This record gives sequence, C-alpha cells and structure tokens, in this order.
Amino acid sequence: MRRTILRALLALAAAGAACAGAPAAWAASGTDAAYPQRPIRIISPFATGGIADTFARIIGKHLSTAWGQPVVVENRTGAGGNIGADLVARAAPDGYTLVMGNNGTHAVNASLFANMPFDPIKDFTPVALVIEAEGLLVVPPSEPYNSVQDIIRAAKADPGKLSYGSGGIGTTSHLAGELFKSKAGVNLTHVPYKGNMESINDLVAGRTSMAFATMPTVLPFVKEGRLKAIAVIENQRSSALPDVPTVAESGVPGFDVKNWIGLFGPAGMPASITDKLNAEVQRIMKLPELQPQLASAGARFTPTTPEEFARFVKAERKTWSGIIETAGIKAQ
Repeated sequence: MRRTILRALLALAAAGAACAGAPAAWAASGTDAAYPQRPIRIISPFATGGIADTFARIIGKHLSTAWGQPVVVENRTGAGGNIGADLVARAAPDGYTLVMGNNGTHAVNASLFANMPFDPIKDFTPVALVIEAEGLLVVPPSEPYNSVQDIIRAAKADPGKLSYGSGGIGTTSHLAGELFKSKAGVNLTHVPYKGNMESINDLVAGRTSMAFATMPTVLPFVKEGRLKAIAVIENQRSSALPDVPTVAESGVPGFDVKNWIGLFGPAGMPASITDKLNAEVQRIMKLPELQPQLASAGARFTPTTPEEFARFVKAERKTWSGIIETAGIKAQ
C-alpha cells in the first residue's frame, strides 16, 4: 500500500541511469564555454532511493534534457559516503564528475573518522545547495509520549531505558540524538542500524522508543498513523506539519538540526563551469512540477550562489565538529 514520498520524487527522475566507466580525462583543448561536450557523471555516495540519490537523478534528468548530453548517476556507497566523495575529490576538475554530497560527507565525517581520504573543504568546489530536508522526532503510536516534555520526564525517571534508533554511527539521526541528550540533560540508549529505513522499520514495530529522522523518510508513516510526530528538529516549524512544534520551542532551547544535500565538483573547477551548473540547479529546483512534492515531503530549496554555499558548508562543518567532540563520537 505504501508508496513513499521519496519514490514519488524518484519517479520524476525516470530517465535511466546506468553504471558509468572511469571518468574521462581532462580535455585541455576544450573550452569552458563549450561545456558539456560529453557525458557527465554524478556520484551518489549513498544507496539507491535515498534523498541524495533521488535528487541526483532529478537533477541529472533535467541537465540531460537541457544540455543534450547523458548525465549518469552512479552509486558508490560506503564509509558514510566517503568512498563516493573521495572518487570525486580525485577526479579532473572539468565538470564531468560531480558528487551529490550532504552534511555527512562535507560537515560531519572529517570529525568522525580518524583517517579521512579527503578534506571536505579544500578538495571540493561547492556548486549549489540542492535541498534542506526537515526532520522529525517520532515515536510509535504504542508509546505514551505526546510531547518533548513527556519524553524528557520519562527519560529522567528511568535513565537509559528509552532508546533511539539511527542510520548508523555518525549519521545525522545519531548526532541529533546526542545533541538532544546534551541539551535536555537526559540519558538515552543509542541503537545504530545499517541504514535509516532499517531503523524506521524497527521503530514502527516498537523495538525502539524514538527516532530523529528526515521528514521525507518518516512523513508517510506519520500520515498513515504508524508513527506519531512529536516535534520538528529544526528551529522552525514545517509547512508539511504546521501544528507540530519544534524541539526548541518545546523546552529544549538551542536545539536545531539540519539535513541537507548539495552538488560539488573537485577542487579547482573553473568558475564558468561552476556558475553554469549552479544556474541550472536553480532553474531545475524552481520547476513548478517539483514544488508540490518538495512541500509535501518537508523539503525546501534555498537558492544559493557557489560562494554562499561554500560559506554554508564551512559553518555546518564548525557546528557538527563541536557536537561530535563534545559527545566523544568516533566511527567504528
């Protein structure tokens, strides 16, 4: 019965995406103005069907239509997105190999992993912020909690009894829980999974107490009554669920967690190519047919220049490094 919002979005990108070969060599004789002259690869460092993968395919489809060149999305998963991102960091800076990164690959992992294969700031050219996906604190209907304060009272009454699932060590769903523990002064038990959907499936089944999840992932379950939305984890309410308060306004001031994805190229990419890609992302994400799906999924597009996106990434890097250091989290 369930057709998730992510699957609906993915249908918009129904143009086929096959595996690509090795990136083409830098064409020194080509001109930036003629870009693109051959197929473009967008690396999705996460599994098929996730937010980054879905929007990589949406962007790829429309770029291909606009430019008359194939745009191939290739999934290179592993190490929290590091494997796919590293492939792009090492590619020629010619605009033909890009990555749909996120707050994990470009803000979190550098503090999480002891041996990073790349520098998330120095080794990439930020192109454009694609979406910010709102998030929710959700619980199964079987749980008696109906507010953030209900959860805090229960957690303080029996420290460690309540659990929260996540998509794995260092994921946003994990770090949001650590931030909640710190800000609310409670002890929750973290249960890491190998992916967000595994975590949510167990939550629906009542095997964990709560989750801090992206809106596109859990909103279908909320609408079906299989999960209860307790609070929005950003510092502003969502138009998808306007009556649901934020965690911050529910008595945990300073709590603000953002999930985002964005397009990056290798460091040193010419400004003319970067600007051309940025302009197309702005155009695509404003297309009328995308707006209802974005709104209903609890995702939003904020136009950015490459320079604005670069500043955004640096700020996110600073925020998450502080959270990870305070919690003493390391990748396992």
